[in-house]
Amino acid sequence: MQTRELLGTAQVPGGAELSLYRRGDDFMITLDRNELMSTRMSGSEVALAEMAFERLGKRPGLHFLIGGYGMGFTLRAALAAMDAKAQLTVAELVPEIIAWARGPMAEVAAGCLDDPRVRLVQGDVADMIAAGRGTYDAILLDVDNGPDGLVRPANDRIYSEAGLRAAITALRPGGVVAIWSAGADATFTRRLVRAGLAVDEVVVRARSNGKGPRHVIWFATKRAG
Repeated sequence: MQTRELLGTAQVPGGAELSLYRRGDDFMITLDRNELMSTRMSGSEVALAEMAFERLGKRPGLHFLIGGYGMGFTLRAALAAMDAKAQLTVAELVPEIIAWARGPMAEVAAGCLDDPRVRLVQGDVADMIAAGRGTYDAILLDVDNGPDGLVRPANDRIYSEAGLRAAITALRPGGVVAIWSAGADATFTRRLVRAGLAVDEVVVRARSNGKGPRHVIWFATKRAG
């Protein structure tokens, strides 16, 4: 049995410590004993991008805001689906995450951060959302284990009523905010509805082969007009 090798640690600003491990060809990022992400389980992160794109239709020059980078599965899926005029702004709060993508996980990243359609911002995606005014066609959020601020308590503001109102303002008419979670949260679903969004809650398997744990993605659409 292959042993797990620690490659590095990172302190989340105002939050927990993350660890990057490798076991054979697989990488995983953990928080304490919780495995937050792994190269073995990318299906729901890919679905976050692909299903958001499906809901928008094949419009030219779409602009997506992605927070955060993670292992890049959502970014790579979005790049594969979108045209040459698309824009993808990636907000990543933890600099080591990007250093790992360009270092030990460079083969996994496959050059996605160097794509000319990508703009990388080291910072809090909440600040990017707050600064937006009809800027984005989609906001894709995978910054925590769900709408509960596990990794960083300050992430709660993204999922608050004020945070959702900010996301609505940052979206173009008909735009979509898509939020990844490790599990269901009926209270958060009701909060999305109260914010005036049209909500579609989808259960997606963690693995790309349709197996593994069940994750949840909320696709909440800004109503036109």
